[in-house]
Amino acid sequence: MVKDFAAQPGSALRSLAALGAGLATIAAVIVGAVLAIFAAATVAVIAVMTSAVLALAAMAMRARRTVRARRRRTESDIIEARHLGGHHWVAYGWNERS
Repeated sequence: MVKDFAAQPGSALRSLAALGAGLATIAAVIVGAVLAIFAAATVAVIAVMTSAVLALAAMAMRARRTVRARRRRTESDIIEARHLGGHHWVAYGWNERS
């Protein structure tokens, strides 16, 4: 019944329907813009977090290489220890390290 009435030329409901459609379109555009901003912000946050994770991984790999390089020691780097009994040990050669 309303469709038939609004379909008549010059109807007041036709103008209201057009106004409602325009408002709905504007609302849809605003909601779409807000969602696009949130999506872009999400991508930016993911990019920053990925960069942080990659930086931490790079620092961990660098530290790992440094530790491996320090582990390669010569015979002169080894200290001697003698067990005196119980929990007592005496180490020799530790004060000669450079």
